[in-house]
Amino acid sequence: CWSQDGASPCVLIETPHKELEPMDQSGFKQYIFKNLFIKPSPIPRLSWANSDDVWVKMLNKELKYVHDKSYLQKHPKLQPTMRAILLDWLFEVSEVYSLHRQTAYLAQDFFDRFMLTQTDVNKDYLQLIGITALFIAAKMEEIYPPKIFEFAYVTDGACDTWDIQRTEINILQALKWNLCPETPISWLNLYAQVEARKDDSEDFLVPQICPDTYIQITQLLDLCMLDINSLEYSYSILAAAALCHFSTFDIVHKVSGLTWETVAPCFRWMRPFMDALRSEPRPQLKSFPKVKPDDRHNIQTHVAYLDIMVRMNERIAPGIERSYYTTLEFNLPTQTNPPITEQYSQSLNVPLPPEQQHCFRKFHVAWSGLSFKH
Repeated sequence: CWSQDGASPCVLIETPHKELEPMDQSGFKQYIFKNLFIKPSPIPRLSWANSDDVWVKMLNKELKYVHDKSYLQKHPKLQPTMRAILLDWLFEVSEVYSLHRQTAYLAQDFFDRFMLTQTDVNKDYLQLIGITALFIAAKMEEIYPPKIFEFAYVTDGACDTWDIQRTEINILQALKWNLCPETPISWLNLYAQVEARKDDSEDFLVPQICPDTYIQITQLLDLCMLDINSLEYSYSILAAAALCHFSTFDIVHKVSGLTWETVAPCFRWMRPFMDALRSEPRPQLKSFPKVKPDDRHNIQTHVAYLDIMVRMNERIAPGIERSYYTTLEFNLPTQTNPPITEQYSQSLNVPLPPEQQHCFRKFHVAWSGLSFKH
């Protein structure tokens, strides 16, 4: 049936498309209205994608992944101090296992968004929820994540592997498997990379971040994230405000597209945290086994953040509203390194590294020694 000129007798007919716009019972099409006033993309031209599309997707994630500092109103038995202790401990666990900063911040986001979906959670379950959030984040972000028994290990017997597996399912279902937010760290990485890029000929995918400045900015972010008031701001604004404390706003505007009116409230809120860090030793790059030297700045580190928060509270002048600076009030015990309980270590039949001894015991010491003011 082929013609002499080789033309095919087959004719391509376009497949009818289904109606893409949903319709309500009235018969009218439903449309989703989006904000068309999008900030210009600071991302340079990419070889593997359209930079404008990448930018829009990042902005859309900020609308999709909602966090809210008021979720504690749904949990009358919890207080902001409990969240601070938990996140401080998760940062320390992340350092012990050489997890990336993005992993730790994913865990923080999973925890806060999960708590937003729950009601009346008891404080006894916070450590289980936190370590499970870190377990999920490690599987998402790390090439070689720690095994599940290693996450149970650092809880000193408070959680077993079955508890973590069961809680993992609960978290995934509550979050509806939405596990890819843009964290403050991912925004900071973008801003720092755009700022460090000298000209269009340089490969945007090759990291060009100054490690020394980067770890100072991340330390400020770490400290701020312990305060639940940080959830009042979007992650992109948190990263921009932190960068603004180490740079000029002209640079921040260039790399983020944000206006001063947008960044200023968060910048002012961060100022006491920045003042507190100025009196602390300057952070230094740490060495980690099996971590390449050019990746050391990306590994989550931990300092005595809770102690810094206590000293920051003590410096607050009388008469100034405390909640403007921080919602945290601590009464921690003076003993921070009690005798180590080896019962759980012996049940696993594995040696107990000193840094992990301190890590899992520190959480219980801070937790049990905490007194709450009503």
